[in-house]
Amino acid sequence: MGTFYGEARSNVLKTWALLTFFALLLIGVGFAISLATGDMIILYLAVIIAAISSFVSYWKSDKIVLRMNNAVEADEKEYPRLHNLVENLAIAQGLPKPDLYIIKEKQPNAFATGRNPEHSVIAVTEGLLERLEKSELEAVLAHELAHIENRDVLVSTVAVVLAGAIAIVSRIFLRSMLFGRRRSSNSKSGGIKLIIGVVVAIIAPIFAMMIKYAISRKREYLADSSAVLNTRYPEGLASALEKISSDPNEIKGANEATANLYIANPLRGDENKGLLKKLFMTHPPVEERIEKIRKIDV
Repeated sequence: MGTFYGEARSNVLKTWALLTFFALLLIGVGFAISLATGDMIILYLAVIIAAISSFVSYWKSDKIVLRMNNAVEADEKEYPRLHNLVENLAIAQGLPKPDLYIIKEKQPNAFATGRNPEHSVIAVTEGLLERLEKSELEAVLAHELAHIENRDVLVSTVAVVLAGAIAIVSRIFLRSMLFGRRRSSNSKSGGIKLIIGVVVAIIAPIFAMMIKYAISRKREYLADSSAVLNTRYPEGLASALEKISSDPNEIKGANEATANLYIANPLRGDENKGLLKKLFMTHPPVEERIEKIRKIDV
């Protein structure tokens, strides 16, 4: 049990450390570009645009995600087992019962969304309800409730805001360079600053994307640990992940933008686990998650 709490605290600290680094990266990008252009107006404008768009998407994120994944509300009379399991788990974890939605897809999978525990949603596929045993389904639902309890949506939104701001600032700077909208400088130092600005504008968005994915992976580990603690049965979640990851079916509404929401990557394709591939993975490798889950002492 002590190992669980230690790992959970470590994951939380690492996640917020990454977010802090994210913010510092944004400041660094702005500083580098302002040096290159000698103009702060573009930076201010880009940050304002990113903040406003991310703020709006945060308040409407649940409805947008549900629509993108063709989710429909789960009628309590049609899906009594699902409602009963979620209600019992929510009571045990001291959370309000989230709204429940069904995705009519064969692949077993699930995700949680919503801005806080009072405005949260859990969506599951029909394949999840059909293929998983009760203990496995309970573990998956506990995992999604853990995301809600741990405020992962808030953390993810902050990451999206910062990544979006970095991308927009870099894009505006590069386009201004392309169309010659920059202050000319004949000095050697001015040329060096310009080169640094261009390099930062190209590399920073890629680096920001890597950090965003790293945060997503950390939150998955924490939700796994929380789910096991709440169900007291590690094998339930481990077995569920094995079934989910091995299923060959595609989810039509899933894409790169929403894949990180699911308990396991819903996109099927290249399973290469090389170092470069891992840096851009939305989820930790399933094998590593299962290994960690089975090592948790409950």
